Amino acid sequence: MSNQTQTPDIDAPQLPSKADHPAGKCLMSRRKFLLSSGVATSTVMVSMNGGMAMAKVPAIMTTYPRKKIGKLSALKTDKPVGFEYPDEGAYAQSMLVKLGVEAGGGVGQQKDVVAFNYFCTHQGGDLSGTYKADTKSLGACPLHLSTYDLTRHGILISGQAYQSLPQVLLELKGDDIYAVGVFGLIFGRYDNLQG
Repeated sequence: MSNQTQTPDIDAPQLPSKADHPAGKCLMSRRKFLLSSGVATSTVMVSMNGGMAMAKVPAIMTTYPRKKIGKLSALKTDKPVGFEYPDEGAYAQSMLVKLGVEAGGGVGQQKDVVAFNYFCTHQGGDLSGTYKADTKSLGACPLHLSTYDLTRHGILISGQAYQSLPQVLLELKGDDIYAVGVFGLIFGRYDNLQG
């Protein structure tokens, strides 16, 4: 038997050996048991959280019958045109605008015509009249100052909202512009459908 002395790791809890205790006695104190089980629990929690970060979240998209909402030739750059979609219920007011720069989801020769719902996703503040031509944005919301980038699918620029502005999906047939769906959830609705 060797009499070598090992240096214990200070951070790791040390378990007693059989030589330290007479037969029939407990080999681990309550304190050492709790410290040991705490280390194991922390390891499990960290690995569980790491795995959840990889989860994918599906986007909410609902389609509707096509609805004619304007003519491409009638649009003026940076002059929003109001319409209601997907129905005439609460929070259905939306805007159609020719941005003059290419935008995500845009239609037309320059892919610069987009449409968005007019209500902030945070608490439903009315964004009508807040379009900014210089930044191609909508907002700031009168409630908590949320502002949205219309060139990038209505992504939040600043403020309290945690979702992008619902984008009305467009289809161009000749000179006619049709609304064909909504990408995102309209404020105040659980599935974008009326009532």
